[in-house]
Amino acid sequence: VTGLLQELGKEVVEFTGIMANPTYAKVQEGAQIAKENAVDYILAVGGGSVIDCCKIVAAQAKTDKDLWEMEFVDHQFPQAVIPMGAVVTASGTGAEMNGGAVITNEAVTVKAGMGAAAPRFAVLDPFYTLSVPRMQVLSGAFDTLSHAMETYFGRSDRDNVSDEVALAVMHSTVVNMRALLKDLNDYTARSNLMWTSAMAENGILKVGRVTDFECHQMEHQLGAYTDCNHGQGLAVLHPAYYRHIVKDAPEKFARLGKAVFGVEGAEAAVDALAAFIQECGLPVRLSQLKSRVEITPDLLRQVANSVNLLPNGPRQLTRGEVYSILMECM
Repeated sequence: VTGLLQELGKEVVEFTGIMANPTYAKVQEGAQIAKENAVDYILAVGGGSVIDCCKIVAAQAKTDKDLWEMEFVDHQFPQAVIPMGAVVTASGTGAEMNGGAVITNEAVTVKAGMGAAAPRFAVLDPFYTLSVPRMQVLSGAFDTLSHAMETYFGRSDRDNVSDEVALAVMHSTVVNMRALLKDLNDYTARSNLMWTSAMAENGILKVGRVTDFECHQMEHQLGAYTDCNHGQGLAVLHPAYYRHIVKDAPEKFARLGKAVFGVEGAEAAVDALAAFIQECGLPVRLSQLKSRVEITPDLLRQVANSVNLLPNGPRQLTRGEVYSILMECM
């Protein structure tokens, strides 16, 4: 990419070293580089973490205010941004499809969504994903499945077309993940997963619906404390979370089970999801996650006490219930 840009006479300034869970300190580093070099366009080449970090860099570089304080204290969102594009090399997050970004502020141990620049274009070429390791491919695809499920279980006044599309995205994601279990280099499966990733986050599934997103809130804080892989954290948490809320939306769970996994009944749908996670070789316990610290009951209490509780799902959880879910995942 750098070579192609230089051939076109572009002056390229590289911003390297963006980590799997991009930090606010890394955002400030990128913003400083952009300011010092008068960068007038940002091209994010990578997966969701790279794209998310660049989105916030694009906004922070255009203001002298602290962006975190601006958004979470003053509740103001940036208006001026450096324009940017994205070349996706690891799909699953759908980060290329919107202006939101998930950033970890290590100073306050919070991993949260921020609003900033949306890519003006995105290059989605499955060929660019073929060098991505197996587990990263599967964990990214599970993030896609999670996005579609959490939108599907969000509040709405009535069933709508968005639900039908969400179920189709979920089914396609499962089918193509299974295809990759047989052949990791299956180009068609990679292509389909790249498209379901985009579809899950381009806003279409959210029409007429408020996203549940509670499992993501739990995983975000788990990630803030442990630096675990996002998709793998979701894989551990989802079955436990759904067992807590399955009786609050039995018809929707049963519908998902039949459309996505071909099973009958609400609880069978949750069991099928758990079995699919095991089939993919994704972690099913917190102890299987790569963590920078030991995961203990005390740490999980801190996670539970800091989770953002949302009223958008079948039932709003309490902090005690979040802690129970986390402990059930030990």
